[in-house]
Amino acid sequence: MAPPDKADTPDEFALIAELFAPLAVSAPEALALKDDAALYAATPGCETVLTVDAMVEGVHFLPDDPAESVARKLMRVNLSDLAAKGATPKGYLLVTAWREGTPLEWMRAFARGLATDQKIFGIDLWGGDTVRTPGPASFTLTAVGEVPAGQMLRRGGASAGEGLYVTGTLGDAALGLTVLQGGLEGLGAAHRGYLADRYRLPEPRVAAGGRLREIASAALDVSDGLMADLGHLCAVSGVGARIELERLPLSEAGRAALALNGELIEAIAGGGDDYEILFAAPEGKDAGIARVAAETGTPIVRIGTVLPAADGITPVDGTGRPVALKHLGYRHF
Repeated sequence: MAPPDKADTPDEFALIAELFAPLAVSAPEALALKDDAALYAATPGCETVLTVDAMVEGVHFLPDDPAESVARKLMRVNLSDLAAKGATPKGYLLVTAWREGTPLEWMRAFARGLATDQKIFGIDLWGGDTVRTPGPASFTLTAVGEVPAGQMLRRGGASAGEGLYVTGTLGDAALGLTVLQGGLEGLGAAHRGYLADRYRLPEPRVAAGGRLREIASAALDVSDGLMADLGHLCAVSGVGARIELERLPLSEAGRAALALNGELIEAIAGGGDDYEILFAAPEGKDAGIARVAAETGTPIVRIGTVLPAADGITPVDGTGRPVALKHLGYRHF
């Protein structure tokens, strides 16, 4: 974030009028941001899905990350949660806690980032709050979505014998953070740039998520790392799992990084911020999964098998031998 300079910063209400009211103009639920709450009427026959995520400067984004990318990542990590539930995004609430002295232009760029992704994902601002903080900047977004009644995908529901699948590629974000912190210097500039972009701008699988409602038995998004989030799915479903590390989908840049240092499999299997969908599906669903992948333009690959709970969770190499991973995912505490 740019150096402090608050001389040109308007008061709270002027800030809301300039930055956020334009983001709510198309949403009747927002009541033009002139009331104390939004008013939302769920579509008949649907249930409402709510999710919330916070991003703190120095924890979830770097102080010199561009404002637009911070805003768009905030939006997308929440949309990723909705996608993994099979939900259609409808609107969102936003709390901005600006670090003391945040320049007005940084705030404006943040709002531009939100506007960009509102157009991409068809979602509008419904309300929120904006404050100033003496500590690091902090942004919290609550996303609202809908699913047909009784069809939300949950973490529970996987059964032994089912396949485990994941969308997109894994490890790019963790490797991208390493790049932004000065690591992976042996990679070419194009690969380094790609990985950094993947850390800053995840791709929520909204289109695929909605289609997976009729296929998946359990699902969640990969935010804390594949192994950690697999553990969450298995714990709620009451099952174990075998993950075939050689099947993990990698980008060209990810493969190049792994070729430089085989120990980066730890970051690929355990690093956070992928925001892909991990799901279980019964045998016989491969054709349906392939159609979802083709029709939504979302790569989906099988990476393992659901096992009985007594078998635990085991990553294996190409010969089927267990691999002991030291880092199983991100923890805040």
